[in-house]
Amino acid sequence: MSKPALRIGVIGVGAIAQLAHLPLLAKMKGVEIAALCDNDRAKARALAERFGVPNVETDIDDLLDLGILDALLISTPNHLHEPHVLSALKKGVHVLCERPLALTTKGIERILAAAEKAGRVVQVGHNQRFRSEVQALDAFVRGGELGRLVGIRCGAYKVRRGDAGWRQRRAEAGGGIFLDAGFPLLDLACWLADFPDPVRVSATMDRGKAASAVEDMMHVQVEFETGLSLAIDTAWGYMGEEDRMWFELLGTRGTARLSPLRVVKELNGRPVDVSPSGAAARDSAFTMSYRASLAHFIAVVSGDAPYEPPSHQLGVWRIVEAAYKSADEKKEIRL
Repeated sequence: MSKPALRIGVIGVGAIAQLAHLPLLAKMKGVEIAALCDNDRAKARALAERFGVPNVETDIDDLLDLGILDALLISTPNHLHEPHVLSALKKGVHVLCERPLALTTKGIERILAAAEKAGRVVQVGHNQRFRSEVQALDAFVRGGELGRLVGIRCGAYKVRRGDAGWRQRRAEAGGGIFLDAGFPLLDLACWLADFPDPVRVSATMDRGKAASAVEDMMHVQVEFETGLSLAIDTAWGYMGEEDRMWFELLGTRGTARLSPLRVVKELNGRPVDVSPSGAAARDSAFTMSYRASLAHFIAVVSGDAPYEPPSHQLGVWRIVEAAYKSADEKKEIRL
């Protein structure tokens, strides 16, 4: 006997919901998009008609009071993540929340405690972990083929494309380019390194003087207890023809970099390219990563994959908080 469809609601139907969440969920077997919620009712109704969603609400309480949801996908502005996650858990609904899970370590602690009390799944939408090239790189790292990780160098430069809306208001976004583009790189670095404990964080940033200003440029350095050093460089308003992103690992016996994946390791005393090759994919890395992330969440909620609470987000967020403190106070922060 087949399982009943998992009824998912989506709150916040902005760009990422329109480009990834809704098109992918609509094609997944065993899933029903049961409701949409957004403060722009007209936009939500138009998307509901497009994807055949029966219910539209403009308030999360009204959405949850429908009593029909098994899970909620949250893609609202950053400052709403924590209250929206807690509201869903209080109603006994599983949650997949776009990053960040909350804007403080205390907020993450409240969510972890609420999820444990409710006996419900909470996951963070770190889709970059699910990219096929990242999964291949993870296998190299965990197999010890690069030796001990000693350095990770990564960054993202983004060409400014008009008004970024709430992402440029600190109260709503929590931060600027580092939180937007650097935080996913930080999480990826920590995940690949198996979440070692950080010991020192230093950062510099360029931020406007207005109370609501967020940083346009930020450089962060982290030293971990394992001896691993991490450097993240981020900037908005990059004067280039297109966005740039890089991610490189340095090991005692090899190196690797992403986009595309290239792995070089020491064999018989010489550097040899051992990069995996494969057939070209029909979908973009962006689409495939979101599909895999959503599929994993559904498998966990359905009991077909093991659940691991996102407790590591506490350590990652402590680095974020230390980085902003270091940049504000112009000094190194020891953890």
